[in-house]
Amino acid sequence: MKRTIILSLILLSALFISCSKKSVQTTESGKLKVGLVFDVGGRGDKSFNDAAYRGLEKAKNELGVDFEYIEPGPGADREAALRQFATRPDIKLIFGIGFIFTDEITKMAQEFPNKDFACVDYTYDQTKTIPPNLLALEFKEDEGCFLVGAIAGLTTKTQAVGFVGGMESPLIKKFEKSYEAGVKYVNPECKVFISYAGVTGDAFKNPGKGKELALGQYSQGADIIFHASGVTGLGVFEAARETKKLAIGVDSDQYNEAPGFILTSMIKSVDVAVFDCIRQEKDGKFNGGKAETFGLNSKGVDYIYNDKNNNLISEGTRKRAEEIRELIIAGKIATFLK
Repeated sequence: MKRTIILSLILLSALFISCSKKSVQTTESGKLKVGLVFDVGGRGDKSFNDAAYRGLEKAKNELGVDFEYIEPGPGADREAALRQFATRPDIKLIFGIGFIFTDEITKMAQEFPNKDFACVDYTYDQTKTIPPNLLALEFKEDEGCFLVGAIAGLTTKTQAVGFVGGMESPLIKKFEKSYEAGVKYVNPECKVFISYAGVTGDAFKNPGKGKELALGQYSQGADIIFHASGVTGLGVFEAARETKKLAIGVDSDQYNEAPGFILTSMIKSVDVAVFDCIRQEKDGKFNGGKAETFGLNSKGVDYIYNDKNNNLISEGTRKRAEEIRELIIAGKIATFLK
């Protein structure tokens, strides 16, 4: 009797182990699952976050991966959101979208060495080491901003243009300074008005403030305003429509937010960066511990131009902009004046 019971227990144990192994194998052979935490403003900002979401959608359609995302929260909520994904056994790759995630995602990568992480616009400090399971995705915003600045400087009729930033921070100051450098490169006498919506992350989600700042600049004579302010920029576009002046979009092609009043948009191929990172993960070639940079030469940044939507850019301006593009790529122009 004892032998029968023992034999039965052995068989049950073997069956349990067999089922457990099968369950693990099913999980391992299933689809790659990605987790992503959005920047301030969240999905639907018509700009930075939406570009990241397009990367997820492309990965789902072309690579067959699954994904989940979490809308942004203030302060510690970013860390909590990243941790929520990091503790999930079914999620292997986790994105933080925006420079504001730099500290939290570095901490999470160190705490969860068996997970892979990627951060768009990671603030890279050369005095510190990026964890080997973290990939910093950076863009040469200065190159794209310089180009749209040159286009603004060549297009203005009032010899005054503007810039509206979201959170006053080193990254957005880079947008500002490079834009101003581009304006001055082609039009040294042009005035450039500068305004910021605030000094916290909330400055990226305040369209009312964006409209107020833009109306102020337009009233001072600016006829073109470039924004780098997330959802706040939607207020800039509203001001452009009301005053019948021009605006320049950012991160994505924002023409449809104010048709006829968008001169161009400075785009960052966040969707391409997100997609490429997911593809690396899927192919087992994720290569963290470094910064990967996208610029004009790789189409990581650019300005939008097509005959249908950007007919406000003259042929002469378009030709000059393309000449400047080649000079930037060749390293013959200092696009960021500190």
